[in-house]
Amino acid sequence: MDPPDAPNAESTVEQKRSYEQWERSNRMCLMVIKNSISVAIRGAIPDSENEKTYLEYVEEQFKGTSKAHASTLILKMLTSKYDGVSGIREHIMKMSDMSNKLKSMDMEISEGFLVHFIMTSLPASYGPFKINYNTQKEKWTMSELIAMCVQEEERLKVERPDVAHLTTTNSKKRKGNRQGGGKGNISKVPKIGASVSSGPYCKFCRFKGHYQRECPKFKAWLTKKGIPFNPDIGKKAKSD
Repeated sequence: MDPPDAPNAESTVEQKRSYEQWERSNRMCLMVIKNSISVAIRGAIPDSENEKTYLEYVEEQFKGTSKAHASTLILKMLTSKYDGVSGIREHIMKMSDMSNKLKSMDMEISEGFLVHFIMTSLPASYGPFKINYNTQKEKWTMSELIAMCVQEEERLKVERPDVAHLTTTNSKKRKGNRQGGGKGNISKVPKIGASVSSGPYCKFCRFKGHYQRECPKFKAWLTKKGIPFNPDIGKKAKSD
């Protein structure tokens, strides 16, 4: 608020009290404002004993910064692509948030344009979904876009499971087996040879005491695979 006239000898008690209250409020406001601004930025802002004037200086100082921030937001929106990891809802909300920030800088983006903009940021796996939207006459609102995209994301999860994730997980397990169990596997090789020469040995379950053709696990495996059991299997092998 504008400061009241400074009291003089002719001022009433009420006028003096009003000025003292304003002066105290002004001083407290200035202290709060300045303490909320970092020292480096505060040094570039002209000083003033009036909080209203000081705020005007702050606004002038950040006009250029707002333009730079708007340019950054626009560039970020242009380059944003859905990675398929964070979730389609979060991606859309992030794009909408950037649009709202631009709106506060008098750079409003219409809802229809934003919907098209977000559709172009979706990956190739959403190709049929985008084609279906483009062939419709109706335009979606942001709420409808979120609902439809979430539904499409769930459908893709069912029809196209994350094979890459499973492949990566399996490759890590195989790598771990080579690194952690390599030495153990090497040490077991001579034991297998010894067990074969010392008596009956099953090559299927790797236990002594019976041959592969007698192994219940081997027979169960054949049944599961639909392979007829041959009781003479392995008889020609010297080890059996």
